[in-house]
Amino acid sequence: VLDGRYCRLEPLDPARHGDELYRASTPSDAAARFLYLPVGAHATRADFDQWIASRSTSADPMYFAVIDKRSGRVEGRQSLMRIDPANQCIEIGDIYWGPAISQSQVTTEANFLFARYAFDALGYRRFEWKCNALNMPSRRAAERFGFTYEGLFRRATIVRGRSRDTTWFSMIGDEWPRLKSAYERWLDPSNFDAEGRQRQKLGDLTRAR
Repeated sequence: VLDGRYCRLEPLDPARHGDELYRASTPSDAAARFLYLPVGAHATRADFDQWIASRSTSADPMYFAVIDKRSGRVEGRQSLMRIDPANQCIEIGDIYWGPAISQSQVTTEANFLFARYAFDALGYRRFEWKCNALNMPSRRAAERFGFTYEGLFRRATIVRGRSRDTTWFSMIGDEWPRLKSAYERWLDPSNFDAEGRQRQKLGDLTRAR
């Protein structure tokens, strides 16, 4: 379990997380939210139950429920994947952050908790983010989070019957102390006014040298 100020990440458990994650995964705009994910929006609860049962026992990717500590509810999921101890490299992927937490302190901290675990607990050298080249919100998030763009892998995979060009981003151990400080400054409650508006943007902090 990775515990933060705004969210808690727990290993995915169908019994504990299934009902709330299903609710969070079936908003009215689910098709758009799942457009670039490996598995599309779940058509039925049975579909979802089959999916979560298989993912909860997977070691790589290793899935976590994202719990919003304000409400105590599961509002998304994310995974550690392409886990490579020999080369000290790991990726955050198959991310679904539902409408209740998207573009909030919760999702920023959810990424931060994975990065901190990768660098500080595991001692890894490299933390990766990859996405469909057409997925502009994901690309913008990677840059805001302090990942460095590394290039375009053309026709890298076929996902749900569609050819995918993949953009690669990473942060590395040498950059982590600076990025960690940027996250901690942004996540500090003093960075938000009474209405929850940010005083400093994370992108400005992660880009600062």
